[in-house]
This record gives sequence, C-alpha cells and structure tokens, in this order.
Amino acid sequence: MGDSVDPLSQRVSLDGKPLQPPRTQPLTLVLNKPRGVVTTMRDPQSRVHVADFLPRRPRMFPVGRLDAQTSGVLVCTSDGALAQLLTHPRYGVTKLYRAEVSGTVTAQAASALNARVVRQTGAQRCVLEIELHEGKNRQVRRMCARQGLRVEMLQRVRFGPVALGSLAPGRTRPLSAREHLALQRLRAQALQEIEKAARTGSAMHRQAQRPPR
Repeated sequence: MGDSVDPLSQRVSLDGKPLQPPRTQPLTLVLNKPRGVVTTMRDPQSRVHVADFLPRRPRMFPVGRLDAQTSGVLVCTSDGALAQLLTHPRYGVTKLYRAEVSGTVTAQAASALNARVVRQTGAQRCVLEIELHEGKNRQVRRMCARQGLRVEMLQRVRFGPVALGSLAPGRTRPLSAREHLALQRLRAQALQEIEKAARTGSAMHRQAQRPPR
C-alpha cells in the first residue's frame, strides 16, 4: 500500500495476470495560471490555488510547478503517464519562458541564459525569451540573478508542444488536436526508448551470466 508505479516503465501483475488501469478517459486541461496563485491542489493557508480553477471530477493535478509570482502555461491532468513523460529529465521536454528583466543584458549574459531579447521596454529593462530543458525551483530567477538581472515579471509561454496562445489568465482549455497528437508522439518515443533500454539491459545480463571459456 502506498507504493508508486511509473506507468511508462513498470507493469503490475496479480497472480501472474497484468493489472489494467481504469478505462476511464483521462482529462487534460491547459490553465493560464495567474500571478498570486499557488501551484497546489489544496492550501492550509487558504490562498488561491490551482484547484480553484479546475473541475472537481476527475481528480486532476498540475504537471510540474510554477512559483506563485510566475504566470502562464500549466498543464493539469488526471493522466499519470502523461505527467511522468512531461516532467522526467530523461525526456528533455522544453519549457519556454518570457521574462521582463531590469539590468544590462550583455551578449555574454544572453548566451549564458540561452536567451534572446524580444524587445526593449526601457533604458535598463527588456523582455527575454529563455528556453529550459529542466524545471528546478525558481530556476529562471536564479539564473538571471547570477547575471546581475532582476526578474520583474515571468511567464511560461510553452510547455513542450503546449502553447499559451491567447488563453486569458485564470481560464482553462482542452488540448488542441495538434497538441494531443504531439504528446502522443512523445509518449510513443518514450516507450520505444524504454523498450530499447530494457532489451539492452537483458542482453548485457545474459552476457554477464555466460560462463567463461
């Protein structure tokens, strides 16, 4: 009881028979998380949280996190396999952020941040787009701070193939047909990688078990 299962790489059997997941259709929604909203499904401090913007059924959860002062794309799903796919470092799903920063953005700083300048908004203020392959806590803010830049506003505009588009803050929408297809392709690719690793591991194990000549 209480053990976790990775649905992408593990199978569960009872008396030799594989257990099948429930056949209910999982639900995935895209939320434009507003600033000031915490990325949790409940909050003991009674702050506004993600569950306030989602249907009560089925039970959903946010994929990854955005700190309270960061807005933008938050994928919310009841599909555990999809959540694992989007967050596991092995699959390198990219995230694109738009940050308005104050300070001097040198060529070296932009290179270190893997960023491009979108536009200037003042003498010492501009908007950057920064692409990441991982999502550590407050990563963009810490990266900018190391370059002497202060993040004034931060928004995630894309998570993998899922783009924010014109979705208003606090509103949700289902995946588009294009996003759904792209995620299915990512899932198929991840399963192929897992199966290939399993075959390689089995071959190495058999090789190791062979008696010396």
